[in-house]
Amino acid sequence: MKPFSFFFFFLFHFYPVPTLGYAVYEARAAVNPTDFIRTSCFVTLYPDVCYSSLSRYANAIQQDPARLARAAIGVTLSKARKLAVYVSNISREADYGADARASAALHDCFSNMGDAVDEIRGSLKQMMQTVGPGSESFRFQMGNVQTWMSAALTDEETCTDGLEDVAEGGMKREVVKRAAKVKKLTSNALALVNSYVEKGTM
Repeated sequence: MKPFSFFFFFLFHFYPVPTLGYAVYEARAAVNPTDFIRTSCFVTLYPDVCYSSLSRYANAIQQDPARLARAAIGVTLSKARKLAVYVSNISREADYGADARASAALHDCFSNMGDAVDEIRGSLKQMMQTVGPGSESFRFQMGNVQTWMSAALTDEETCTDGLEDVAEGGMKREVVKRAAKVKKLTSNALALVNSYVEKGTM
């Protein structure tokens, strides 16, 4: 089993998340898991990215909005970690280059991405500990997740904003391209969390 697949096996089978009552989702049994994911992704800004990144986990997600949000955060964490490692590597290479501005911007970007990874990791941990919807604790815990995912998105934006004054080139284009993908995943995960919270507090 691949490490990433094992991560999601562990995520879904050893950390069950309380779900919303049957009365709220009584019609969902007629919807297959992939259709559930596709429909749920309509609340995001990037529904195609949302569906393509989560549809492979349909059997684990089923028609569970909590598992969907948790999977979205897990996928985002994996990609954000990879981006942080990439930026760390090229920032060290930039230290030996002649462009001091690029070097400084990359180090700042790495710091921002490190903060984003911590915030996304904290969100995933909180999702694993979340109590049943409707309670005061649920609102508090999910409020933490919303705050941290929003902060992660801000940190990712700050990373790319800091590259605006760097001269155009392959390095800058690659970082911006990779960061754009992570930002879309983060935005989508936050939207799915918000949707889950909205339904859980109805």
